[in-house]
Amino acid sequence: MTYDGLFVDLDGVVYRSEHAVPHAVEALSGYPGRVVFVTNNASRTPQTVASQLMALGLSVSADDVVTSAQAAAAHLTTMVGVGARVLVVGADGLLEAIQECGFQVVDHADDADAVVQGFSPAITWADLAEASYAVARGIPWVASNTDMSVPTARGIAPGTGTFVAAVTAATSVQPVVTGKPHRPIMELARARSHSLNPLVVGDRLDTDIAAANAAGMDSLLVLTGVSRWQDLLAAPAEQLPTKVAPDLRVLDGHTDEMTRALQDLVDGLRAGRDVGPVVDVLHQLPQA
Repeated sequence: MTYDGLFVDLDGVVYRSEHAVPHAVEALSGYPGRVVFVTNNASRTPQTVASQLMALGLSVSADDVVTSAQAAAAHLTTMVGVGARVLVVGADGLLEAIQECGFQVVDHADDADAVVQGFSPAITWADLAEASYAVARGIPWVASNTDMSVPTARGIAPGTGTFVAAVTAATSVQPVVTGKPHRPIMELARARSHSLNPLVVGDRLDTDIAAANAAGMDSLLVLTGVSRWQDLLAAPAEQLPTKVAPDLRVLDGHTDEMTRALQDLVDGLRAGRDVGPVVDVLHQLPQA
């Protein structure tokens, strides 16, 4: 099937920490269609993300980056009017997205028409309390994502989902969530790229691939990040990808025994066939 664009996750697909994932830059640079980078990170601005990608050797502008902060701001325009007053709990990426959509930023719950929440390492109890006061008033509340953890140089730390959970615990209210695995961030990427038939590329079944399925888009799982091929065996139907490959070289048409076996596996799982023989083959391959 021919795709007219790629919606590509970042961490684990394009880079790990400061280093490019092997073959990623070459494969993406040679792709003939539009490439949009779609990230659940709501704290960084699109320009910051683009600058990191350019340092790796990719030709990227801020317009090629879609963040969960932008998805949250865009969705908020469907809930309250442009120019509404928004209490922002998050970092620069979220603040910029809210302002670019024409909202007024306020810092007091009583002044807010809506609340938007994303990640920031500087969030305090006072920030969460102010958000709780506002949410308890019954006004719209949008969260960029609910990722429970974030990787840091020292290990795994609390993510946006932990802060969202604190406000939910205080108010018994659940937010509208716009980042992966939910549909809004993918719809924003489609609108930005004008893609009619995109392929979503990611390394996580529970976020990237689930978001693609929620939006009715084909997907490619690459095994350069979190999810392994063994995870496919226990994955629910809504997390199964259309395609799976060891790395992004598959975009250039690269194939080998491992790539063929992986695709046989996911095709079998999607069709409900016995995949035992394919699993045996994968266990015998040195790359597995």
